[in-house]
Amino acid sequence: MTNIKKNIDSILGNKGGGISQYGMIIALIVIIVGFQIWTGGTTLDPGNVINVFQQYSYILILAIGMVMVIVAGHIDLSVGSVAAFTGIIVAQSMASWHFAWWGAILIGLAVGALVGAWQGFWVAYVKVPAFIVTLAGQLIFRGANQIIGNSTALPVPDDYQNIGGGFIPDFGPGTGYSNGTLLLGLVSIIAIVVFEFRGRTNRVKMGAEPAPLWTSIVRIVVLAGVTAFATYLFASGQPNTSVPIVAIIMGVLVIIYGFVTNTTTFGRHLYAVGGNSHAAVLSGVNSRRVNFLVMMNMSVLAAVAGMVYVGYAGSSGPSDGTGWELDAIAAVFVGGAAVAGGVGTVIASIIGALVLAFLANGLSLKGIDTNLVQIIRGLVLLLAVAFDVYNKTQGRPSIIGYLTRGFGRKKNDDAQKPGPDATAQPKSIDDDSPVLLP
Repeated sequence: MTNIKKNIDSILGNKGGGISQYGMIIALIVIIVGFQIWTGGTTLDPGNVINVFQQYSYILILAIGMVMVIVAGHIDLSVGSVAAFTGIIVAQSMASWHFAWWGAILIGLAVGALVGAWQGFWVAYVKVPAFIVTLAGQLIFRGANQIIGNSTALPVPDDYQNIGGGFIPDFGPGTGYSNGTLLLGLVSIIAIVVFEFRGRTNRVKMGAEPAPLWTSIVRIVVLAGVTAFATYLFASGQPNTSVPIVAIIMGVLVIIYGFVTNTTTFGRHLYAVGGNSHAAVLSGVNSRRVNFLVMMNMSVLAAVAGMVYVGYAGSSGPSDGTGWELDAIAAVFVGGAAVAGGVGTVIASIIGALVLAFLANGLSLKGIDTNLVQIIRGLVLLLAVAFDVYNKTQGRPSIIGYLTRGFGRKKNDDAQKPGPDATAQPKSIDDDSPVLLP
Protein backbone atom coordinates (compact mmCIF):
# COMPACT_ATOMS: atom_id res chain seq x y z
CA MET A 1 0.00 0.00 0.00
CA THR A 2 2.87 2.36 0.81
CA ASN A 3 4.43 1.76 -2.61
CA ILE A 4 1.11 2.48 -4.33
CA LYS A 5 0.80 5.75 -2.43
CA LYS A 6 4.34 6.74 -3.39
CA ASN A 7 3.63 5.99 -7.04
CA ILE A 8 0.49 8.11 -6.95
CA ASP A 9 2.45 10.94 -5.37
CA SER A 10 5.09 10.60 -8.08
CA ILE A 11 2.48 10.88 -10.80
CA LEU A 12 1.07 13.99 -9.16
CA GLY A 13 4.51 15.49 -8.73
CA ASN A 14 4.33 15.47 -4.94
CA LYS A 15 6.28 13.89 -2.13
CA GLY A 16 3.37 13.19 0.13
CA GLY A 17 -0.25 13.80 0.77
CA GLY A 18 -1.77 11.61 -1.89
CA ILE A 19 -4.57 12.60 -4.18
CA SER A 20 -6.38 14.53 -1.42
CA GLN A 21 -3.91 17.37 -1.94
CA TYR A 22 -5.77 18.25 -5.13
CA GLY A 23 -9.10 18.85 -3.41
CA MET A 24 -9.77 22.09 -5.26
CA ILE A 25 -8.86 20.54 -8.61
CA ILE A 26 -11.27 17.70 -7.90
CA ALA A 27 -13.92 20.23 -6.84
CA LEU A 28 -13.42 22.14 -10.11
CA ILE A 29 -13.78 18.95 -12.14
CA VAL A 30 -16.93 17.96 -10.21
CA ILE A 31 -18.46 21.41 -10.77
CA ILE A 32 -17.71 21.37 -14.50
CA VAL A 33 -18.95 17.79 -15.01
CA GLY A 34 -22.02 18.38 -12.83
CA PHE A 35 -23.06 21.50 -14.74
CA GLN A 36 -22.21 19.81 -18.04
CA ILE A 37 -24.82 17.17 -17.22
CA TRP A 38 -27.31 19.61 -15.66
CA THR A 39 -27.16 22.06 -18.57
CA GLY A 40 -27.35 19.37 -21.24
CA GLY A 41 -23.80 19.89 -22.51
CA THR A 42 -23.81 23.71 -22.58
CA THR A 43 -21.08 24.22 -19.96
CA LEU A 44 -18.32 22.73 -22.12
CA ASP A 45 -19.65 24.19 -25.33
CA PRO A 46 -16.69 25.98 -26.97
CA GLY A 47 -18.54 29.28 -27.07
CA ASN A 48 -19.37 29.08 -23.37
CA VAL A 49 -15.81 28.18 -22.33
CA ILE A 50 -14.47 31.12 -24.34
CA ASN A 51 -17.07 33.37 -22.70
CA VAL A 52 -16.06 32.24 -19.20
CA PHE A 53 -12.43 33.19 -19.77
CA GLN A 54 -13.37 36.55 -21.23
CA GLN A 55 -16.11 37.44 -18.76
CA TYR A 56 -14.22 36.41 -15.63
CA SER A 57 -10.71 37.31 -16.76
CA TYR A 58 -10.50 40.12 -14.22
CA ILE A 59 -10.94 37.64 -11.32
CA LEU A 60 -8.15 35.43 -12.66
CA ILE A 61 -5.74 38.34 -13.07
CA LEU A 62 -6.56 39.90 -9.71
CA ALA A 63 -6.20 36.54 -7.94
CA ILE A 64 -2.56 36.32 -9.06
CA GLY A 65 -1.68 39.52 -7.24
CA MET A 66 -4.07 39.05 -4.32
CA VAL A 67 -2.54 35.73 -3.31
CA MET A 68 0.84 37.46 -2.90
CA VAL A 69 -0.80 40.18 -0.77
CA ILE A 70 -2.51 37.59 1.43
CA VAL A 71 0.63 35.44 1.70
CA ALA A 72 2.42 38.54 3.02
CA GLY A 73 -0.30 38.85 5.67
CA HIS A 74 -2.19 41.80 4.20
CA ILE A 75 -5.45 42.44 2.38
CA ASP A 76 -6.21 44.85 -0.48
CA LEU A 77 -9.69 46.35 -0.66
CA SER A 78 -8.85 48.91 -3.33
CA VAL A 79 -8.27 46.72 -6.39
CA GLY A 80 -11.72 47.31 -7.88
CA SER A 81 -11.44 51.07 -7.53
CA VAL A 82 -7.87 51.09 -8.84
CA ALA A 83 -8.98 49.05 -11.86
CA ALA A 84 -11.84 51.47 -12.56
CA PHE A 85 -9.58 54.50 -12.02
CA THR A 86 -7.02 53.11 -14.47
CA GLY A 87 -9.73 52.19 -16.96
CA ILE A 88 -11.16 55.69 -17.15
CA ILE A 89 -7.70 57.26 -17.52
CA VAL A 90 -6.85 54.85 -20.34
CA ALA A 91 -10.17 55.59 -22.07
CA GLN A 92 -9.64 59.34 -21.68
CA SER A 93 -6.09 59.13 -22.99
CA MET A 94 -7.40 57.68 -26.27
CA ALA A 95 -10.60 59.73 -26.56
CA SER A 96 -9.38 63.16 -25.40
CA TRP A 97 -5.59 63.04 -25.60
CA HIS A 98 -5.49 61.02 -28.84
CA PHE A 99 -2.98 58.43 -27.66
CA ALA A 100 -2.53 55.23 -29.64
CA TRP A 101 -3.84 52.11 -27.92
CA TRP A 102 -0.36 50.91 -26.98
CA GLY A 103 0.48 54.33 -25.53
CA ALA A 104 -2.71 54.20 -23.47
CA ILE A 105 -1.67 50.81 -22.11
CA LEU A 106 1.70 52.20 -21.03
CA ILE A 107 -0.09 55.06 -19.28
CA GLY A 108 -2.35 52.57 -17.53
CA LEU A 109 0.60 50.53 -16.28
CA ALA A 110 2.31 53.69 -15.04
CA VAL A 111 -0.86 54.74 -13.20
CA GLY A 112 -1.07 51.32 -11.55
CA ALA A 113 2.59 51.51 -10.49
CA LEU A 114 2.16 55.02 -9.03
CA VAL A 115 -0.97 54.03 -7.12
CA GLY A 116 0.79 50.92 -5.83
CA ALA A 117 3.84 52.93 -4.76
CA TRP A 118 1.54 55.33 -2.89
CA GLN A 119 -0.24 52.55 -1.02
CA GLY A 120 2.94 50.52 -0.53
CA PHE A 121 4.64 53.52 1.09
CA TRP A 122 1.94 53.82 3.75
CA VAL A 123 1.90 50.10 4.43
CA ALA A 124 5.64 49.36 4.37
CA TYR A 125 7.22 52.53 5.75
CA VAL A 126 4.54 54.38 7.72
CA LYS A 127 3.20 51.00 8.88
CA VAL A 128 -0.46 51.80 8.58
CA PRO A 129 -2.31 48.46 8.32
CA ALA A 130 -2.99 47.51 4.69
CA PHE A 131 -6.69 47.07 5.49
CA ILE A 132 -6.95 50.79 6.39
CA VAL A 133 -4.70 52.01 3.57
CA THR A 134 -6.58 50.13 0.88
CA LEU A 135 -9.98 50.97 2.38
CA ALA A 136 -8.98 54.61 2.02
CA GLY A 137 -7.72 53.85 -1.47
CA GLN A 138 -11.05 52.28 -2.34
CA LEU A 139 -12.81 55.53 -1.51
CA ILE A 140 -10.17 57.82 -3.03
CA PHE A 141 -9.86 56.12 -6.40
CA ARG A 142 -13.57 55.40 -6.75
CA GLY A 143 -14.22 59.09 -6.28
CA ALA A 144 -11.43 59.97 -8.71
CA ASN A 145 -12.96 57.62 -11.28
CA GLN A 146 -16.33 59.36 -11.01
CA ILE A 147 -14.77 62.84 -11.25
CA ILE A 148 -12.58 62.10 -14.28
CA GLY A 149 -15.35 60.27 -16.13
CA ASN A 150 -18.18 62.58 -15.03
CA SER A 151 -20.00 59.43 -13.87
CA THR A 152 -20.67 58.45 -17.48
CA ALA A 153 -19.45 55.67 -19.77
CA LEU A 154 -16.64 56.44 -22.21
CA PRO A 155 -16.19 54.15 -25.24
CA VAL A 156 -12.80 52.94 -26.47
CA PRO A 157 -11.65 52.35 -30.08
CA ASP A 158 -12.15 49.01 -31.82
CA ASP A 159 -8.44 48.20 -31.97
CA TYR A 160 -8.21 48.52 -28.19
CA GLN A 161 -11.24 46.26 -27.71
CA ASN A 162 -9.22 43.37 -29.10
CA ILE A 163 -7.32 43.22 -25.80
CA GLY A 164 -10.36 42.05 -23.86
CA GLY A 165 -12.59 40.71 -26.61
CA GLY A 166 -10.20 39.63 -29.37
CA PHE A 167 -8.72 36.26 -30.30
CA ILE A 168 -5.38 35.05 -31.59
CA PRO A 169 -5.35 35.39 -35.39
CA ASP A 170 -6.04 32.44 -37.64
CA PHE A 171 -4.12 31.44 -40.75
CA GLY A 172 -3.59 28.62 -43.19
CA PRO A 173 -6.06 26.36 -44.98
CA GLY A 174 -9.65 25.86 -43.88
CA THR A 175 -9.66 22.86 -41.54
CA GLY A 176 -12.84 23.63 -39.66
CA TYR A 177 -10.75 24.57 -36.63
CA SER A 178 -8.65 27.54 -35.59
CA ASN A 179 -5.19 26.72 -36.94
CA GLY A 180 -3.60 29.25 -34.61
CA THR A 181 -5.15 27.52 -31.61
CA LEU A 182 -4.09 24.09 -32.87
CA LEU A 183 -0.52 25.31 -33.24
CA LEU A 184 -0.56 26.83 -29.75
CA GLY A 185 -1.87 23.57 -28.31
CA LEU A 186 0.83 21.56 -30.08
CA VAL A 187 3.56 23.86 -28.76
CA SER A 188 2.13 23.55 -25.24
CA ILE A 189 2.15 19.74 -25.40
CA ILE A 190 5.74 19.74 -26.62
CA ALA A 191 6.67 22.06 -23.76
CA ILE A 192 5.06 19.68 -21.26
CA VAL A 193 7.17 16.79 -22.55
CA VAL A 194 10.38 18.85 -22.64
CA PHE A 195 9.98 20.24 -19.12
CA GLU A 196 9.11 16.81 -17.70
CA PHE A 197 12.23 15.14 -19.04
CA ARG A 198 14.38 18.19 -18.32
CA GLY A 199 13.26 17.92 -14.71
CA ARG A 200 14.29 14.28 -14.61
CA THR A 201 17.68 15.17 -16.10
CA ASN A 202 18.25 17.94 -13.57
CA ARG A 203 17.47 15.60 -10.69
CA VAL A 204 20.04 13.13 -11.96
CA LYS A 205 22.63 15.91 -12.29
CA MET A 206 22.00 16.95 -8.69
CA GLY A 207 22.49 13.37 -7.52
CA ALA A 208 18.82 12.82 -6.66
CA GLU A 209 16.92 9.74 -7.69
CA PRO A 210 14.24 10.56 -10.28
CA ALA A 211 10.75 9.13 -10.07
CA PRO A 212 10.07 5.91 -11.99
CA LEU A 213 9.88 6.51 -15.73
CA TRP A 214 6.33 5.25 -15.98
CA THR A 215 5.10 7.93 -13.55
CA SER A 216 6.56 10.64 -15.81
CA ILE A 217 4.86 9.02 -18.80
CA VAL A 218 1.50 8.93 -16.99
CA ARG A 219 1.88 12.57 -15.93
CA ILE A 220 2.70 13.59 -19.52
CA VAL A 221 -0.31 11.69 -20.83
CA VAL A 222 -2.65 13.33 -18.30
CA LEU A 223 -1.38 16.88 -18.80
CA ALA A 224 -1.16 16.48 -22.56
CA GLY A 225 -4.68 15.07 -22.60
CA VAL A 226 -6.06 18.05 -20.68
CA THR A 227 -4.17 20.43 -22.97
CA ALA A 228 -5.42 18.65 -26.08
CA PHE A 229 -9.02 18.79 -24.84
CA ALA A 230 -8.75 22.50 -24.03
CA THR A 231 -7.20 23.09 -27.46
CA TYR A 232 -10.12 21.30 -29.08
CA LEU A 233 -12.66 23.41 -27.18
CA PHE A 234 -11.02 26.71 -28.13
CA ALA A 235 -10.31 25.64 -31.71
CA SER A 236 -13.78 24.33 -32.49
CA GLY A 237 -15.77 27.42 -31.57
CA GLN A 238 -17.70 29.68 -33.89
CA PRO A 239 -15.86 31.08 -36.94
CA ASN A 240 -13.45 33.90 -36.13
CA THR A 241 -13.09 32.71 -32.54
CA SER A 242 -10.17 30.92 -30.91
CA VAL A 243 -8.10 31.31 -27.77
CA PRO A 244 -8.99 34.74 -26.33
CA ILE A 245 -6.09 37.19 -26.15
CA VAL A 246 -6.93 37.71 -22.49
CA ALA A 247 -6.32 33.99 -21.89
CA ILE A 248 -2.85 34.39 -23.38
CA ILE A 249 -2.23 37.38 -21.11
CA MET A 250 -3.39 35.41 -18.10
CA GLY A 251 -1.25 32.39 -19.06
CA VAL A 252 1.86 34.55 -19.36
CA LEU A 253 1.15 36.15 -15.98
CA VAL A 254 0.70 32.74 -14.33
CA ILE A 255 4.02 31.51 -15.72
CA ILE A 256 5.87 34.68 -14.67
CA TYR A 257 4.42 34.90 -11.18
CA GLY A 258 4.64 31.16 -10.63
CA PHE A 259 8.35 31.41 -11.40
CA VAL A 260 8.81 34.47 -9.17
CA THR A 261 7.07 32.97 -6.15
CA ASN A 262 8.53 29.48 -6.54
CA THR A 263 12.16 29.97 -7.49
CA THR A 264 13.37 33.51 -6.81
CA THR A 265 14.85 35.09 -3.71
CA PHE A 266 11.95 37.52 -3.56
CA GLY A 267 9.52 34.59 -3.51
CA ARG A 268 11.34 32.98 -0.59
CA HIS A 269 11.35 36.30 1.26
CA LEU A 270 7.63 36.76 0.59
CA TYR A 271 6.73 33.45 2.23
CA ALA A 272 9.19 34.08 5.05
CA VAL A 273 7.66 37.46 5.91
CA GLY A 274 4.14 36.07 5.77
CA GLY A 275 4.98 32.98 7.78
CA ASN A 276 7.03 34.56 10.57
CA SER A 277 8.01 38.20 10.21
CA HIS A 278 10.34 38.20 13.22
CA ALA A 279 12.28 35.18 12.05
CA ALA A 280 12.42 36.60 8.53
CA VAL A 281 13.98 39.85 9.77
CA LEU A 282 16.49 37.94 11.88
CA SER A 283 17.42 36.00 8.75
CA GLY A 284 18.22 39.21 6.90
CA VAL A 285 14.97 39.70 4.99
CA ASN A 286 14.05 43.31 4.24
CA SER A 287 10.37 43.10 5.17
CA ARG A 288 9.70 46.73 4.25
CA ARG A 289 10.91 46.17 0.72
CA VAL A 290 8.86 42.98 0.40
CA ASN A 291 5.67 44.65 1.62
CA PHE A 292 6.21 47.69 -0.59
CA LEU A 293 6.71 45.59 -3.72
CA VAL A 294 3.77 43.32 -2.92
CA MET A 295 1.35 46.25 -2.60
CA MET A 296 2.79 47.97 -5.67
CA ASN A 297 2.52 44.79 -7.72
CA MET A 298 -1.12 44.33 -6.70
CA SER A 299 -2.05 47.76 -8.05
CA VAL A 300 -0.22 47.09 -11.32
CA LEU A 301 -2.20 43.88 -11.80
CA ALA A 302 -5.39 45.73 -10.85
CA ALA A 303 -4.55 48.18 -13.62
CA VAL A 304 -4.08 45.27 -16.04
CA ALA A 305 -7.44 43.79 -15.00
CA GLY A 306 -9.12 47.17 -15.45
CA MET A 307 -7.65 47.67 -18.92
CA VAL A 308 -8.64 44.15 -19.99
CA TYR A 309 -12.19 44.64 -18.75
CA VAL A 310 -12.55 47.98 -20.56
CA GLY A 311 -11.47 46.23 -23.75
CA TYR A 312 -14.01 43.46 -23.19
CA ALA A 313 -16.86 45.84 -22.32
CA GLY A 314 -15.97 48.32 -25.06
CA SER A 315 -16.11 51.28 -22.67
CA SER A 316 -15.11 52.50 -19.24
CA GLY A 317 -18.16 52.94 -17.02
CA PRO A 318 -18.79 54.43 -13.56
CA SER A 319 -19.69 51.05 -12.05
CA ASP A 320 -16.59 49.20 -13.30
CA GLY A 321 -14.68 47.35 -10.60
CA THR A 322 -17.55 47.27 -8.11
CA GLY A 323 -17.07 44.26 -5.83
CA TRP A 324 -13.98 43.01 -7.66
CA GLU A 325 -11.90 43.02 -4.50
CA LEU A 326 -14.33 40.59 -2.88
CA ASP A 327 -14.22 38.28 -5.92
CA ALA A 328 -10.41 38.24 -5.87
CA ILE A 329 -10.19 37.66 -2.12
CA ALA A 330 -12.79 34.90 -2.34
CA ALA A 331 -10.87 33.19 -5.15
CA VAL A 332 -7.67 33.17 -3.12
CA PHE A 333 -9.32 31.78 0.00
CA VAL A 334 -11.31 29.19 -1.96
CA GLY A 335 -7.91 28.19 -3.35
CA GLY A 336 -6.90 27.54 0.24
CA ALA A 337 -4.67 30.46 1.23
CA ALA A 338 -4.22 30.97 4.97
CA VAL A 339 -5.93 33.96 6.55
CA ALA A 340 -2.89 34.58 8.77
CA GLY A 341 -0.53 34.68 5.78
CA GLY A 342 2.48 32.61 4.78
CA VAL A 343 0.52 30.01 2.79
CA GLY A 344 -0.83 30.16 -0.76
CA THR A 345 0.19 29.62 -4.38
CA VAL A 346 -0.56 31.28 -7.70
CA ILE A 347 -1.76 28.02 -9.26
CA ALA A 348 -4.15 27.27 -6.39
CA SER A 349 -5.60 30.79 -6.55
CA ILE A 350 -6.27 30.40 -10.27
CA ILE A 351 -8.04 27.12 -9.52
CA GLY A 352 -10.10 28.89 -6.86
CA ALA A 353 -10.99 31.63 -9.33
CA LEU A 354 -12.04 29.04 -11.92
CA VAL A 355 -14.20 27.28 -9.32
CA LEU A 356 -16.10 30.51 -8.66
CA ALA A 357 -16.23 31.40 -12.37
CA PHE A 358 -17.67 28.07 -13.54
CA LEU A 359 -20.00 27.97 -10.53
CA ALA A 360 -21.44 31.39 -11.38
CA ASN A 361 -21.55 30.55 -15.08
CA GLY A 362 -23.32 27.24 -14.56
CA LEU A 363 -25.95 28.76 -12.27
CA SER A 364 -26.46 31.56 -14.78
CA LEU A 365 -26.96 29.05 -17.60
CA LYS A 366 -29.72 27.42 -15.54
CA GLY A 367 -31.39 30.78 -14.99
CA ILE A 368 -30.86 30.82 -11.23
CA ASP A 369 -31.71 34.15 -9.61
CA THR A 370 -28.67 36.43 -9.25
CA ASN A 371 -29.29 36.93 -5.54
CA LEU A 372 -29.35 33.18 -4.98
CA VAL A 373 -26.10 32.86 -6.92
CA GLN A 374 -24.47 35.28 -4.46
CA ILE A 375 -25.70 33.20 -1.54
CA ILE A 376 -24.32 30.00 -3.06
CA ARG A 377 -20.93 31.59 -3.78
CA GLY A 378 -20.78 32.86 -0.21
CA LEU A 379 -21.50 29.39 1.16
CA VAL A 380 -18.81 27.88 -1.08
CA LEU A 381 -16.27 30.38 0.28
CA LEU A 382 -17.30 29.71 3.88
CA LEU A 383 -17.17 25.93 3.49
CA ALA A 384 -13.82 25.99 1.69
CA VAL A 385 -12.16 28.01 4.45
CA ALA A 386 -13.92 26.02 7.19
CA PHE A 387 -12.66 22.77 5.67
CA ASP A 388 -9.15 24.17 5.54
CA VAL A 389 -9.31 25.29 9.17
CA TYR A 390 -10.73 21.92 10.26
CA ASN A 391 -7.84 20.06 8.63
CA LYS A 392 -5.36 22.26 10.48
CA THR A 393 -7.05 21.74 13.85
CA GLN A 394 -6.95 17.99 13.25
CA GLY A 395 -3.20 18.12 12.61
CA ARG A 396 -3.56 17.43 8.89
CA PRO A 397 -2.06 19.65 6.22
CA SER A 398 -4.49 22.00 4.57
CA ILE A 399 -5.44 21.67 0.92
CA ILE A 400 -3.24 24.57 0.04
CA GLY A 401 -0.43 23.10 2.11
CA TYR A 402 -0.55 20.04 -0.10
CA LEU A 403 -0.70 22.21 -3.21
CA THR A 404 2.30 24.23 -2.07
CA ARG A 405 4.35 21.08 -1.74
CA GLY A 406 2.98 19.67 -4.96
CA PHE A 407 4.01 22.62 -7.07
CA GLY A 408 7.32 22.81 -5.28
CA ARG A 409 9.05 25.77 -3.71
CA LYS A 410 12.06 25.19 -1.53
CA LYS A 411 11.62 27.18 1.62
CA ASN A 412 14.37 29.12 3.30
CA ASP A 413 15.14 26.94 6.28
CA ASP A 414 16.48 29.84 8.32
CA ALA A 415 13.40 31.91 7.65
CA GLN A 416 11.18 29.04 8.77
CA LYS A 417 12.76 28.68 12.19
CA PRO A 418 10.43 29.84 14.94
CA GLY A 419 11.18 32.98 16.86
CA PRO A 420 11.58 33.19 20.62
CA ASP A 421 7.89 32.57 21.11
CA ALA A 422 6.56 30.37 18.34
CA THR A 423 3.01 30.48 19.66
CA ALA A 424 2.75 34.27 19.91
CA GLN A 425 1.29 36.30 17.09
CA PRO A 426 3.48 39.16 15.82
CA LYS A 427 2.20 42.62 16.64
CA SER A 428 2.33 43.46 12.95
CA ILE A 429 3.09 41.38 9.93
CA ASP A 430 5.65 43.95 8.85
CA ASP A 431 7.05 44.60 12.33
CA ASP A 432 10.79 44.43 11.77
CA SER A 433 11.78 45.70 15.21
CA PRO A 434 14.59 43.67 16.79
CA VAL A 435 13.67 40.66 18.87
CA LEU A 436 15.70 39.80 21.96
CA LEU A 437 16.70 36.18 22.01
CA PRO A 438 16.83 34.42 25.38
